[in-house]
Amino acid sequence: MKPIYVAIDTPDLERALAIAETVREHAGGLKLGLEFFSAQGPEGVQRVAEIGLPIFLDLKLHDIPNTVAMAVAALAQVQPAILTVHAAGGPAMLSAAKSAAPAATKIVAVTVLTSLAATDLACTGVTGSASEQVVRLAMLARDSGVDGIVCSGAEVAAVRRLWPEGFIVVPGVRPAGAELGDQKRVVTPRQALDEGASVLVIGRPITGAPDPGRAIVDIQASLSHVAA
Repeated sequence: MKPIYVAIDTPDLERALAIAETVREHAGGLKLGLEFFSAQGPEGVQRVAEIGLPIFLDLKLHDIPNTVAMAVAALAQVQPAILTVHAAGGPAMLSAAKSAAPAATKIVAVTVLTSLAATDLACTGVTGSASEQVVRLAMLARDSGVDGIVCSGAEVAAVRRLWPEGFIVVPGVRPAGAELGDQKRVVTPRQALDEGASVLVIGRPITGAPDPGRAIVDIQASLSHVAA
């Protein structure tokens, strides 16, 4: 399995298709988020899926259980390999999302966004560290029956110990020396896989590079001796 899902963060369909074509031989899948979905909708997702790679649809659904279940069912038409919901939606919402999903779609729960630090969480009334909140929500997700979670590389080792069979998606990873952008809890791709990540989501270090195809090949090379 190729672990790198390339985050295509653009509202432009032609730009998305061009990136997808460039990385298709080396990526494990493509991540499409709110920016793309808001502009292009299900039809745009289906166009990108025609490239032939699995689609990670990162919509971070968060609403009452019935609404989320209906949204998940409506999205079945685009057959996402991975679909995100917010763990903070609670056990009933998580269970409803999983029940409504097609068998081929993994439901993963977003724990703490990689742009947030403890000070940001404190502003929302969450006490303790970001890592403590991630573990708390990861266990909630596990017990609610979803397939896995999204967390930063800083927490993946702790979650893997508590949820050995969980599907752990790690965004915000950055190759050594890359700019961090708006990410605050960052590790390298190699470190994330060594500590138990199932999938790495990498965007700007690939899509913002002069040659995205070369960039993903270079990142893959850094993973060639990842510990089993």
